[in-house]
Amino acid sequence: MDHPKQQELLFIVIPAYNEASVIAATLAPLMAANHKIIVVDDCSWDGTWSVLENLPVIRIRHTINLGQGAALQTGMEYALQANADIVVHFDADGQHDANQILAIVEPIQAGRADVVFGSRFLRSSDLGEIPPSKRALLRVGRIVSGLITGVWLSDTHNGFRAMSKTAIESIRLRENGFAHATEILDEVRRARLRYVEVPTTIRYTDYSRAKGQPISNAFNILLDMIVRKLFS
Repeated sequence: MDHPKQQELLFIVIPAYNEASVIAATLAPLMAANHKIIVVDDCSWDGTWSVLENLPVIRIRHTINLGQGAALQTGMEYALQANADIVVHFDADGQHDANQILAIVEPIQAGRADVVFGSRFLRSSDLGEIPPSKRALLRVGRIVSGLITGVWLSDTHNGFRAMSKTAIESIRLRENGFAHATEILDEVRRARLRYVEVPTTIRYTDYSRAKGQPISNAFNILLDMIVRKLFS
């Protein structure tokens, strides 16, 4: 596997909540590639913290459950203090492909973007992997996020993304839950950050489907963002 340029310090930030059964397998290819990994355990109760204890990763634990957005913010703050040049967001449930990290950081390394968003909608092979009900929900989410933020992506709620140091310094997540994905777009627009999308593959397993957001959560995300817009 190819690696990012040596002179650039890259951290993989992984928010984790009750992922004890899969976290070691998710981390294995990242550790094999000698990536610097930050796992933020969002107060798991299933032994996730214990699994991480003997692994060569930076582990940070929230003492109360705050949500995925808060876990990402914690990880980004640590990476920034460690002088990271690039941060990659990577899910803990094994859906993302570690071999695609090179592609997602390349636009930043080439100086073409500050933020790179992974997309399941740019290749027919990736699109075909998305369950039909999930595909419909993602398309609705794209429209809602686009109308709220003015940033139009093909895949708004893909957790596989990369950020340059400029972006990490500019983006501050206040939405602790899943609404952070839309908030990131708002922050990108506000800070006038350059962004691109690149194709990414999501592996849907029985485990990841069970861990995924229920359809009803989309309405909670929408309500959170509307309230934030009205009172910010």
